[in-house]
Amino acid sequence: MSRELISFDWAIKNILRNKANFGILEGFLSELLFTDISIIEILESESNQENKDNKYNRVDIKVVDSNQQIIIVEIQYSRELDYLQRILFASSKIISEQLNQGQAYSEISKVISINILYFDFGEGDDYIYHGTTHFIGLHNNHELKLSEEQKKLYTANKIADIYPEYYLIEIRKFNNVAKDTLDEWIYFLKNEKIEDSFTAKGLEQAQETLNILKMDKQERMAYERHQTQLHHEASLYQSTYVLGKIEGREEGLEEGLEEGLIKGREKGLEEGLEKGKKQSVLVIAKNMKQAKIDVKIIAEVTGLSIEQINKQTIKPGY
Repeated sequence: MSRELISFDWAIKNILRNKANFGILEGFLSELLFTDISIIEILESESNQENKDNKYNRVDIKVVDSNQQIIIVEIQYSRELDYLQRILFASSKIISEQLNQGQAYSEISKVISINILYFDFGEGDDYIYHGTTHFIGLHNNHELKLSEEQKKLYTANKIADIYPEYYLIEIRKFNNVAKDTLDEWIYFLKNEKIEDSFTAKGLEQAQETLNILKMDKQERMAYERHQTQLHHEASLYQSTYVLGKIEGREEGLEEGLEEGLIKGREKGLEEGLEKGKKQSVLVIAKNMKQAKIDVKIIAEVTGLSIEQINKQTIKPGY
């Protein structure tokens, strides 16, 4: 029997920084990176400082893997259109922060950026993407390799082992079918539930530690405010990007019609576009309803009546 659990973004900001709870994060990282991970410390970097509205969901961690290699892991959440530049900036910043004056560049620790995305990002048919750095010859298409001396200096076998790695986890694209222990973690990240049959590292401790029922009144109120803020951000994201995209298409079509489409097709295209726009707004309303956003907020964002919104049915499994 599964239980309602605290969302992972809240936990990572407020609970998982406690050393007693490191086993949860260690389990997640071990399943994702396919090696046993032990957390050394939560880094005292700028990104880990608390702020009054808890807006920035990012934490930097120093860990060691099964080969005793020191790695800096950065985990972050966000809903931003320019997210690729965000993770590039964040990983570059953490590299510059860890190198003290007088240290050799060879002492820079490996950085792994793990990004848990609760919004549609890019075009692709997978829900976990992994990015590394490779240098390929322009003429013979061969990959540049480390010399034996460089392997000893960096304690690495290939160039990709030195440069930052990126993981993009698109939660919404996961189909709720856990085929392996990593999928069990993705299931938890999406549904905030852990099934009794799950065996992934860290989940047993997560099920015990992140139980909402164990929150005191003050903690529960703070958590509920956080969840309300997330729903509000989701509605703003929908209204800004999705509705803006619809209106942009309409403006583009109108410009095209002005440049030469015949009068007879103009009326039909306008009617079709208007129908499509209404249908898109209904889909947005349904998605916001599934996210348990207040009906009044949905009405304000979409322009639909409360009666129209209540007619939108939610698919089983949400």
